[in-house]
Order: sequence, then C-alpha cells, then structure tokens
Amino acid sequence: MAEMGMGKGVTAGKLASNVQKKLTRAQEKVMQKLGKADETRDVAFEEGVINFNKQYTEGSKLQKDLRAYLAAVQTMHESSKNLQECLSDMYEPEWYGKDDVDSIVEDTDVLWTDFHQKLVDNALISMDTYLGQFPDIKSRIAKRDRKLVDYDSARHNHSSTNKGKKGKDGGIKITKPASLLERATPVWAQGILSAHNIAQSNLSRNQAEDELERAQKVFEEINEDLQEELPSLWNSRVGFYVSTFQSMAGFEEKFHKEMGKVKIQQKGARFHVEHFFTCLSLRPYAVQLRPAMPPRPESSPCRDMKPENIINLFDAAAAPNISVTSPTQVRPVTTMHDYAANDSDELEMKAGDIVLVVAFDNPEEQDEGWLMGMKQEDWIQNKQSALKGVFPENFTSRL
Repeated sequence: MAEMGMGKGVTAGKLASNVQKKLTRAQEKVMQKLGKADETRDVAFEEGVINFNKQYTEGSKLQKDLRAYLAAVQTMHESSKNLQECLSDMYEPEWYGKDDVDSIVEDTDVLWTDFHQKLVDNALISMDTYLGQFPDIKSRIAKRDRKLVDYDSARHNHSSTNKGKKGKDGGIKITKPASLLERATPVWAQGILSAHNIAQSNLSRNQAEDELERAQKVFEEINEDLQEELPSLWNSRVGFYVSTFQSMAGFEEKFHKEMGKVKIQQKGARFHVEHFFTCLSLRPYAVQLRPAMPPRPESSPCRDMKPENIINLFDAAAAPNISVTSPTQVRPVTTMHDYAANDSDELEMKAGDIVLVVAFDNPEEQDEGWLMGMKQEDWIQNKQSALKGVFPENFTSRL
C-alpha cells in the first residue's frame, strides 16, 4: 500500500535507492573538494564542454536577435502596407494613374510577404532546428558528470575494501578488534566464526568489484558518445552560419532589387508624396490642383536639336520650318505649375514661364503627354545654346 501512494512507476525501494545515490555523490564531491579523494579528470573533454556552452550561448543570442529582426520586418511590412493603402484611398479615381497606384500597392505587399516568409522558412526554422539539439546534449553532459562521480565513488570503495587483502594468496587480515561475541564464543566455535567473517569480507569485496564494473561501464558508454559528438557539433557551427546567412543575404538582395523595380514603376507613374500633397495644397478661396505627370519616355531625347525645328504643336497647321529670327511668330505656351526636373534631360520650369515647343529629332522618342522645349527668355539670350528639355504637357497651356 505504501508503494501505491508514490506515483506511477515509483516504488519505495527505487526512491530509497535514488536518495542513497544522491547522498553518496554528495559525500564523494565533498571528499574530492577536501583533497581526501582523487577525482578523474579529462582536460580535452572539459575544453569540449566549454566550447559547447559558448556555442549554445552564442546560438541562443543569435536566435533571439533573428526573431527581433523578423519582428521588425513584419512591423515594416505592416507600416508600408498601411501607408500605401492610405495614399491609394486618398488618390481620387479620376486622377491620372489610379490603376498604376493600386498595382504598386499590391506589388509592394506581395514583396514584403514573400520576403518575410522566406526568412522564416530558411533562417528562423533552420536556427530553431540547429539549437534544438543542444538541450539533449546538455542533459547528457550533466548525466555524464553524475556517472563520473559514481565511478569515482565505486573506485574508492573498491580500493578501501581491498586494503585488508594480505599477500598474493588473497588472505584476509581482520583489522577491527574482536567483539564481545567473538570473545565469548567457545574455543571449538572460533573457527566457524572466523570462516563467517572471511566469507563476509569476500562478499563485500565481490560486491565492490561488481559495483565498480557497473559504474565504469555506464560512465564509459555515455562518455564515449559525447567525446565524438562535442567536437563534431563545435565544427558544424561554421558551415551552418555560412549557409544560413548567405541565403538570408540573398533574400534581402532580391527583395531590395524587386522593390527597386516597383519604385521605378512608381516614378514612371509620377505618384510620389510631393505630388500628392501639392495636389491637396489649399490657396485662399480656391483649391490649387496640380495635374498628375504622364509617364516619362524610356529613352532620353537628343539635346542637339536645331532651333529651326521650333514649332507650335498645339496648332494643327504648324509647320517645322519656322524662322528662328522671329520667335514671336511661334505660338508659345505658358507654365501653369512649377515643375522640378527629376532627371538631367528634363526642363526646370516655374509657373508663368514662357516655353517654346521644339520637335524631337526622332518622333518615336516622344512619349505621350511629354513635349520638348526651351524657355523663351533663355532662347532670346543664348539662341542656339539655350537649354532644352522635356516637360509634362499638362503643366502648360498654349497662349
């Protein structure tokens, strides 16, 4: 009945045995610390344990930082998604490039999602798997330490038991004084009692030998396995770190490259914060709306255009051979909005500037919604050296 109350698989005898083992180990450690018992040492193994603890500590820190990095990526994803969706919602449907804006929002979200998932699959899971083997090995190292103490204790017990052994014939020397029972035993029974004491001594010596053999066998089995695993685990860290973080760097590079393509698409649609808030800027008694810019030409127009090609593209009957000596014959355009050049081939304009429209040397280079021109004031002052550039047509109005 007493055994039933101690839990499944646990008996009073087993419990007592475990308690006795703990007490024996504690006593052995005390004796070793006091210098009254020698301790089995393995310097190479101890160095392996030091490397193991260092590797485990560094890996755990790396895992923690990787999780923090992935959390930051997730936060950036959510922030980017919220911002893009907010701008998309505020970009009115009738504005130019609404479909492009919605497409950019979707593409950006897909890139962030894919980037985060690849980091989880190929970096975080690999790190978790790598560190998953450490707790078991750590537990086995602790078990080896306990079995080593058991082995030392059995070795010392065996040595102590055999101190009474005399000569090569295995005779036993009884060192303890005769007890009252022995002194009171009749002479004829002294031989029987002596034989009993010898049998008891032999039994203790045999038990000590058996205990030593068992302790040594258990210790050597677990020690042999760890002697092979610890150096192998230590050397594996380099290959693991290299493969994991090379792939991680590759995912980052691909993500930023693809995100750069989306930014180019966004630039082509001329949807950026400056334009957006310019469209919403308020003026007294009126709302100043700046038109969305058309897509830029893929190829840069030629800058060595001849002034003779100044034409009025707003006039259906315009002819290319207008005399440059009288620019007033050309019907120029006036700039309605400031335009900041984003590329070297674009024309910087301020509201109120008069611009003379010129023809592209190659008509195929002209993109829809973009014109080539020069400022009238610049042409009057510099003639053929006047600066030419492309500009959005809907930023101007013909005079």
